[in-house]
Formats: sequence, C-alpha cells, structure tokens
Amino acid sequence: MKCDYACQSADHRIARRDFLGTLAGGFVVGGLGALATPTAAAHLKREQMRVLVVYMAGGLSQLESWDPKPKTDTGGPFRAIPTAVPGMHISELLPQTAQHMDKLSLVRSINTRNGDHAKGRHQMERGRNQMPGQEFPHLGAVMAKSLERADNPLPGYIRVPGGGRGRDAAYLGPRYNSIGVNGQPPANSARAGSLTEQADQSRNDFRRRLNDRFMQQRRTAETDVYLQSYEQALQLMERRDVFDVDKEPAKEHEKYGPSDFGRHCLMSRRLLEHGIPFVQVSHSNYDTHNENFNFHLEQLGEFDQAFSALIGDLHDRGMLESTLVVVMSEFGRTPRINARFGRDHWGNAWSVCLGGAGVQPGAIIGKTNENGTAVVDREVNHGDLFHTYLSAVGLDSSDSFDIGGRPQPLADPAHAPIHELLS
Repeated sequence: MKCDYACQSADHRIARRDFLGTLAGGFVVGGLGALATPTAAAHLKREQMRVLVVYMAGGLSQLESWDPKPKTDTGGPFRAIPTAVPGMHISELLPQTAQHMDKLSLVRSINTRNGDHAKGRHQMERGRNQMPGQEFPHLGAVMAKSLERADNPLPGYIRVPGGGRGRDAAYLGPRYNSIGVNGQPPANSARAGSLTEQADQSRNDFRRRLNDRFMQQRRTAETDVYLQSYEQALQLMERRDVFDVDKEPAKEHEKYGPSDFGRHCLMSRRLLEHGIPFVQVSHSNYDTHNENFNFHLEQLGEFDQAFSALIGDLHDRGMLESTLVVVMSEFGRTPRINARFGRDHWGNAWSVCLGGAGVQPGAIIGKTNENGTAVVDREVNHGDLFHTYLSAVGLDSSDSFDIGGRPQPLADPAHAPIHELLS
C-alpha cells in the first residue's frame, strides 16, 4: 500500500533491486574469525538456532498493537482484547495473534530517545547508536556469522522482499552481507538452456584446474575468497528451489493470505526450514502521520493473518523452540493524536513483541503510564534488546569476534540482556 501521508524519508522504503547481478560475484568471503566459546558452539550445533525478524517499517503504533490504552485521551478508537495469556491484552486489530501470545512475549518499556527513521533503524538493527567513522554489523550479519553451519551452502542472512546484495555486515566482511529475494529462485541461478550438464561440468573442472595451478605459487586471502564464491554459487544453484514459494501447496498460500506480506511470511518459513540462520521480513509502511487508525485497521489485518499463521506453523513443526522471532520497528508513534488523525514519531515509550528460542513465553516486561506517554517500570533500550536477542539463541552476548587479531564485541558492552525475559 502506498502511503502518501508518510514523511517520505528514504529510510523506510524497501529497495527492489535485481538479485545477485552476477551470481558468482555475489558470494564473497571476508571478515575471518569466529566465536571463541566452545559451550555456545556445541549448543548451536545441537539446536541449529535460527532468527526471524519481522520489521514493521516506518514505525508501528504501540497503541494500536502491543500496548493499547483504550478510553484514555491518547487511546484512539480501538479496544483492548484478551489473549491466550491471562491478564495480557493487545489491540483488537490483532485477534488471531492474540491466540498465540502464550508463545510470545512483550517488552513495553522501550526508550531509545530517538524519533529519526535512519537513526532509529540503526539502533534497533545494530544495537548501537550511529557513530561518525564507525560501522557496525546488522543483527542479521552477526547471527549469520555466529550461527552458520559449514555444511549449509545457502546464504546466512536473507531479506524478504528485496533484491541484490546489501552492505550491512561492516567489519564481518561481505560474506555476511544480506541478500534480498522476492519469492522466486534467484536470477542467474539456473544453468543456461544452451549449456548441457556435461559441458557445464567440464567448464568448472577446467576452472578448478587453472585455479589450483595458480594457487600453487600465488595463494592469498583474496584468491581464497574468489574460489569460495564460485563454489558456493554452484551449490546454491543446486538448491535454487528453496527460494521458490510456488512450491508450497495452495492451502498454505490460503492460510497465509493473498497479500504480498502473506507470501513473504510463507517464504520465510520455507527458508528457515532449510537452515537459513537469519531471515528478515518487512511490512511497510507504518509512518502514519495522517489517518493512523484507518491505515492500521487495513495493514494490521494483513499482518495478523500472515504472522499468526507463521507462528502457528513454527510451533506445530517443532521449530519455535529453536527459532527466535522478533517483531520490531525503528520507533513507536506518539500517544498524542495530531490534527490529521495521525501519530508522529515517538521513541520514548514503545513496544516490541518477541518469542521462541530462549525467550520465556507469555511474559510482559516493563510498563508505561496510564496514557502511554512515559515508561514507569523496567526501562530498556536498543542495546539491551540486542544483547537479549543474542542470549536467546544461546550466544554469550559479552563475547567478541576476532577480526584480524582485534576483538570486536558482539553487542555494545555498555548494555546487558533483559535477563527476566530469558528462560
């Protein structure tokens, strides 16, 4: 849905570029180094942990979702409804999600002190404030590196929808940059029709012989990167159907709904089932400066059906115990309703929903005051949440990556996990 009322910032619009450009050039290794905690490594190998982020681009209203304040001066027209957790209420716009809240939890006391799209997105996706001259990796890159498995040739960090290769891994290197997909097999991932399988095999064998000869005298980190990119691309071509959501039965499409978001959620489940460590699905655009209530009525209807179907599937298939699910935005929306029946940018008292993996189900962390204008209990911020996400999949959030002999903390050392949220 196009939102003419939004603030038109470029930061919450989703880019749709061509996937991979050239397939081999898309997969590049870099940023060598790994976690040093053997207990974490053993846990990850056993559980095959994964992460799904549903990003509500533009700034989802907490008052129309996770922290409704009906019958107050800021509450708006919608009711609060009971959920599967006694005493927990969410907006009536999420009736199907309400039935799954016994599998999920809420953090209602976020204060990022920020109302800017770009800065807010950086905070929530990287767990740190923006700093001049310093780039930090996206949560997806951190998870792709930390949760990767050597026997899985598929990319570690995928955006849905999207296209092309992102530049969001910072010092972890281009191997962990995101890749955007749109529900179809990647472009350039099928063998050309004019090329026989035998000819293709001969061509790759010849390439490998030349590379082996070259590396006997001139092997460098750069040549290793080049070789690995080709081999991973070939392995990906063999598993290209993983990305084809049309392989799912019609009843699955019906369950998730006819919207693009429903299709993207169905694809995310498919990717997680095939061992992708991190998938981020975006739903846009929640930047509701005008007509906030009409828009949330429509947009959350799409979200509610698809998201509840996804949570139900992850639970029924035994995947939720090893899959962290996070529904986040760059900030919330103002409790005060403006003259255009909209809500503006608000980072001082808002909410996220999360569950699965090591998150205690059915919990409510923190509290805002009666009309949602301030946090009154257990204030947390983006740094605390980032630590919590890492801890929920069994990682030591105080650990560091070894990047060229220098330790780089996984998360901002000034913060810590929300321990009461973790099981």
